[in-house]
Amino acid sequence: MINKRLLIKNLLAHNDESSFYDKKRQLNLHTKEGKAKFLKHICALSNSNPTNNSYIVVGVEDQDNEITGDDFFDDSRIQNLVNAFLENPPKIQYENVPFPNLPKDKVVGLVTIKPNSKVSAFKKGIYTIPARTVFVRRGSNSIPTEEKIPFSKMNTETVIGIENNSRNSISHTLEGVLDFINNRHKDMATKYHVFKELFVVCWAGNKKKIRDKTFYSRVDIELINEQVKLFYSAFDEVSIDYDDKTFSITEYVPLGLNDKTSYYPLEKQILTFFDNGYYKIENEFLFEPPQYNRKMMFHIYNSNLALLQKLQKGIGLNMTDQKDLVNLPSTLMICYLNGFEEAKQKLIDAKTSLKSFENPLVYTNFKETLRILRKVKYDKNND
Repeated sequence: MINKRLLIKNLLAHNDESSFYDKKRQLNLHTKEGKAKFLKHICALSNSNPTNNSYIVVGVEDQDNEITGDDFFDDSRIQNLVNAFLENPPKIQYENVPFPNLPKDKVVGLVTIKPNSKVSAFKKGIYTIPARTVFVRRGSNSIPTEEKIPFSKMNTETVIGIENNSRNSISHTLEGVLDFINNRHKDMATKYHVFKELFVVCWAGNKKKIRDKTFYSRVDIELINEQVKLFYSAFDEVSIDYDDKTFSITEYVPLGLNDKTSYYPLEKQILTFFDNGYYKIENEFLFEPPQYNRKMMFHIYNSNLALLQKLQKGIGLNMTDQKDLVNLPSTLMICYLNGFEEAKQKLIDAKTSLKSFENPLVYTNFKETLRILRKVKYDKNND
């Protein structure tokens, strides 16, 4: 079992970006340009490493390898994006890896690209990349090529050596549990459970009981053996259920209008552990958005657009405006889910203005809202 934090350290210590790994300050999958850049690197790394894993490390400064972290990214459907644009797409996995020097809401992202014996190519164009383009790695660069790609094992021994030096140990596991409980979450209710005498899951959050059900907010859940953060949210509430071999997380989203908030189940994530040291993660999408009167929604939508215009033009906001701005991302999401198709793009276009607003809660709500909208988008695509 590989300790992903140790793996990232070993990748960064090995050398600069290479034909088997890349590093990024952050991922931007909200724009066509950001998606195109990400897909280009996936394509190139896959083609250059047909017999071994290759990696992208997210949340690291390019010049000096400083670990600055990025937002928790729980989009298990990132594979759908790769499948949509690449022919012979590789299997990929995105994991969130906590580091001791980072704030609770920051992690280092680790993208693992599995070996793929077939050549990956763009089956349709995106941004400036035309269809049929094939990318490969040349040193630290992902470049297009028209040459036939030779089958190569040149990185296999190096990558296997790095992975073997990143294996987990009992010491790493014990230190991880103690750090989670005693240092990072000493102000919260914490629990842990051991599955199959091998896997340790720790979780922490503010606990409350509603009838016979326990819910957690400000939740942090980690698979300690691999130093992987399974779930993090500053706002949503989750319920946790487990038995001898499974651990389930059900996420609820607070949504509502005019101070009337209800909790809607968004997604259920199920981890199943096996005796052979293997585990799998399955996701079940549960979201059924609230529906409101069309006439009322039209008024709310226009009011929020007017608020956005005031913000973008630098017009001063009164106390009511500032309160409404905190709720604006989720309100525009409700508008979008009620048939106002332009609401989503209006929200994305307002990113810079929302990020620069003095109350950081506004931008945090923006990021949480886009996370939910990504899940809704990919679920619709699957249908």
